Amino acid sequence: MIHFVVHEDGDGVGVVVVEGVKSGAELTGWIMEQDTEIKVIAKSDIPIGHKVSLTDYKPGDTVIKYGVDIGKVVAPIARGEHAHVHNIKTKRW
Repeated sequence: MIHFVVHEDGDGVGVVVVEGVKSGAELTGWIMEQDTEIKVIAKSDIPIGHKVSLTDYKPGDTVIKYGVDIGKVVAPIARGEHAHVHNIKTKRW
């Protein structure tokens, strides 16, 4: 079962595509461009449509999703944690 999708190698987050991801669950992701899978242990509950971190981030780091810079990290994010507006902010303003 695929729990999250990633566009390409190098993306730092994947998008959760199933309901009910709970902390501690082993998640399987599909890297679309390479047609490969990746495994991550969820470190927090993550709602459908939200992002799971595929790497450890520190404040100031840039997050790449679908090969595009989506913002900067404003609070530490560990691999497997929920990545969203509470820890990533746009660089636009």
